[in-house]
Amino acid sequence: MSASPTAPPGLPPTLGRWQVLFYGLGSMLGAGIYALVGRAAESLGNAVWLAFLAAMIAALLTGLSYACVGGRYAKAAGAAYVTGRALGRPAISYMVGIAVMMSGLTSMATGSQAIAENLEKALGMVLPIKWVAIALVFLVGCIIQRGMKESMWANVLCTVVEASGLLFIIAVGLRFWGGVNYLETPVDTVAGGVGSGITLALVLQGAVLMFFSFIGFEDILNVSEEVKNPKRDIPFGLIGAMILATLIYMAVAITAVSVVPWKELAASKTPLMEVAHRAAPWFGGIDRIYLAVTIFAIGNTALLNYLMGSRLLYGMSRQGLLPAMLGKLHPRRHTPQMAIFALFGIVTLLILSGGVKPLAEATVLLLLSVFTLVNISLVVLKRRVGEPTDGFDVPLLAPILGALVCALLVGVRVYSAFAGGKPGALVAPLIAVGIFATSFLLYLLLKPKQVVVDENE
Repeated sequence: MSASPTAPPGLPPTLGRWQVLFYGLGSMLGAGIYALVGRAAESLGNAVWLAFLAAMIAALLTGLSYACVGGRYAKAAGAAYVTGRALGRPAISYMVGIAVMMSGLTSMATGSQAIAENLEKALGMVLPIKWVAIALVFLVGCIIQRGMKESMWANVLCTVVEASGLLFIIAVGLRFWGGVNYLETPVDTVAGGVGSGITLALVLQGAVLMFFSFIGFEDILNVSEEVKNPKRDIPFGLIGAMILATLIYMAVAITAVSVVPWKELAASKTPLMEVAHRAAPWFGGIDRIYLAVTIFAIGNTALLNYLMGSRLLYGMSRQGLLPAMLGKLHPRRHTPQMAIFALFGIVTLLILSGGVKPLAEATVLLLLSVFTLVNISLVVLKRRVGEPTDGFDVPLLAPILGALVCALLVGVRVYSAFAGGKPGALVAPLIAVGIFATSFLLYLLLKPKQVVVDENE
């Protein structure tokens, strides 16, 4: 692996610490929380808040690793760059990059179609879902092509709207707090009393489910090259976003079980809407309001995934892992225009092909695998002489535990797919393996002749 002797101008640094925080918060606060609370209440009852706390602790181990590498190795290729630098295997770097890209592409494809379906409900008319979804992706692409500042303003707007929906539920339900025992679980025994059912296994079961509500923080790594002071701002934004998301999630969970009995919450298809109806019966048309909030939440996820994907392709191109054409910037706006066009074409094909849901489920396994590799990479880099040691740092134990937690989650999901016996359960793991295998074959076919460790060296 070698360094490029003459590197063209890169992405201009425009992001401050608060913009990084909003980026991370917007990535994590998705529409999924509206359904997850009910699923968690089914297994933990009123103690659902414990699941979010445990999930945050587990996710924060990897989050700390990302904060560390994001500050020290501020590159658009993100995880692909870090794993390549640490492990010295371009093939692994290539596979990691493709895995991260697929997670973003499938999220965009499913999210844009979900927005189109919600628009159909809101307007009360039949829409050509796939073509509306493609038009929405094109619109998002235009915003990103305009520049990072415009993209960040759109992100801040969407994040404020989606956070407001959750904060409203907390506000109207706050008067119900204290009305139930927050340690009550479905497996409490009469002899043991309330809280007797709380075990480490039960909390971990809920944490595994809630862990995925924190996925999104990893996207910050791909915009780190555009952060003004990455050593200071990446840790501040990433860790701050995770803490804020946890506080909001826990407050929503406590509010939910305070307003609606946990058994009814678990049985509801729209648990948080049920909470809103009971806590604010005076609010007319609340269903339509939350339909709009859902659209903004999903739209923000699509925006940030598109932004992440364009920077990832640009960064991998600069590394020499992808064609040089993808590394070209707009002469005036300094946005990776060819990467943005390429992503639009791929997402359009995914939308038209259909059957994106199994692919989306598979990308969860891909991301967990990437998290494991990034944690391992940080262990290698921390032990290597000559690597940067300034800025935000974490003890060696953090990435070790982070790698173990993520590897365990991969094992749990694969085991449940094989042992669960549900029809189609094996599709997601097989697709994940297929994506890794296909990306490895692509690497062998398109084998880069010169892979760059650091184009600025």
